[in-house]
Amino acid sequence: MSLELLNTLNWEKTPLLPVIAQEVGSGNVLMLAYMNEEALTLTLKTGLAHYYSRSRQALWKKGETSGHFQYIKEVYLDCDSDTLLLKVEQIGVACHTGRSSCFFNRIDTQEAPKEEAKEIAAYSITDKIYHIIQERKHANPKTSYVASLLHKGENTILKKVVEEAGEFCFAYKDANKDEMVYEAADLMFHTLVALGAKDIHPSLISKELERRFGLGGIEEKNSRNEH
Repeated sequence: MSLELLNTLNWEKTPLLPVIAQEVGSGNVLMLAYMNEEALTLTLKTGLAHYYSRSRQALWKKGETSGHFQYIKEVYLDCDSDTLLLKVEQIGVACHTGRSSCFFNRIDTQEAPKEEAKEIAAYSITDKIYHIIQERKHANPKTSYVASLLHKGENTILKKVVEEAGEFCFAYKDANKDEMVYEAADLMFHTLVALGAKDIHPSLISKELERRFGLGGIEEKNSRNEH
């Protein structure tokens, strides 16, 4: 694919371009994502859709984890040169929920989505929980526990984190391994709710741990003090 398109874009003005992915055969709109210059370059060079994840703050190739790749057939730039349209051949499904399109929540009717979500085993449990938390931001607090926490606000969320941390400590003191696992899971879940409320993807925690890996404790603390 031609890379001449890159020369027409002002990346300083728009460092992240909104990108609409549309299935080339049916015309169905599949998803909205973002590309930085590196993602678009890789997309044009490889013919496979690459995006930039704002939540993970990292480049990602669509389908790299799930196998649900997007093969690029056509690329269009809009009249203002700040939005892209990709016409793609979608392998599998486009949405992390296991639906064919990310646009399944119809808001002008009370009808439930007609297409059932399919389990995508390749996604990690923390990634699944993070996306569920994002979805629950728009759910009914009367029918969803996560939605009720988010609706009540940060004091309630943080109270639960502290409460679960205390429960874990009591289980630890009692040397009860089963309870330690149970309470640690509760603590991690409510910490993920707190992170999700602030749109912080758990992969950023993994990246921070990777950054620290191999550093001595004193060296790591000194590196924090330098910032």
